[in-house]
Amino acid sequence: MLDTGRRMAGDAGRGGRANNQREVLMARRRYQTGCLFVRGKRRKMWVARFREDVIKPDGSLGRVIRSEVLGPVSELPKREAHKLLESRLRPLNEGRHQPQSTISFATFVENHFEPAILPTLKFSTRQSYSTLLRTHLLPRFGDKHLCDIRRSDVQRFALEKLQRGYSWEHANKLRHLMSKVLGTAQSWGYLSENAARGVKMPERTLKRPHTFLTVEEVRRLLSVLPEPVRTIVLLATLTGLRIGEILALRWGRVDLVAGTLQVKETCWRGHFGTPKTQASRREVPLAPIVVQALVAHRSHSLNHSPDALVFSTRKGTPLNSDNMRKRELASVD
Repeated sequence: MLDTGRRMAGDAGRGGRANNQREVLMARRRYQTGCLFVRGKRRKMWVARFREDVIKPDGSLGRVIRSEVLGPVSELPKREAHKLLESRLRPLNEGRHQPQSTISFATFVENHFEPAILPTLKFSTRQSYSTLLRTHLLPRFGDKHLCDIRRSDVQRFALEKLQRGYSWEHANKLRHLMSKVLGTAQSWGYLSENAARGVKMPERTLKRPHTFLTVEEVRRLLSVLPEPVRTIVLLATLTGLRIGEILALRWGRVDLVAGTLQVKETCWRGHFGTPKTQASRREVPLAPIVVQALVAHRSHSLNHSPDALVFSTRKGTPLNSDNMRKRELASVD
């Protein structure tokens, strides 16, 4: 019994030492000094190389080799380069680094962002985001790992769009969408930082000033437009309603006696939705001339029920704003 106890104690001691050795190895493997070297011929740059824990696409923990440019050799002494390397390694060596996922941008968008986030947005926004993803973001960032996308990459991408002639609004929309995708990845634990947050856009400038119709021009326009486009233009001119709000207007929200209407819906390409903001849901006063036009339009409408659209096709479906613009407004001299 005594020998058995000694053997068990010995085994326990050896097991304890083995566990301690594994802990030491893990500690040693976690601590690293990295590697500093020079890259380039004409413009030599200090480059830091080190190991970093990552989460593989299958969810397991792995390790990759990272390389980061620290700065030009001509401006950065070797001692300062070593300090930068040490500061970059400090969170890794102290165990404060949160492993990031190596899932690609395209995989995250197609498997997570599109099926889980896009359905929560308005139809027009979903269509716009899908087009921007397919046309711009996926061709540029699709093959990149999420954790390899840097703020400088997104900054350069936005500026390149401006240099290629895209409008400020278009480039800013791409920046916003990129931030939404990476922000989603961050909130779901795939990233520790949203690289698109903090990307700067240059000062917005208008390529051409906005032009407005004069009272006389509006009067001439109304005189040649057919119904119901004439009433639609009159309503838009004197109320400031957006075309989507007008096309979604229902008779139950128009009070011809009080001379008001309520904006509670919008319509885009035949799809109904709610206004963008709470302030957009509002009651709008109507000028007497607008009330008269709506009364005349109502007398020719086939359906006056509260849920019927004020402006619709013969089948009761919403009018197409693109068709009205091309067939009616664009042809006016």
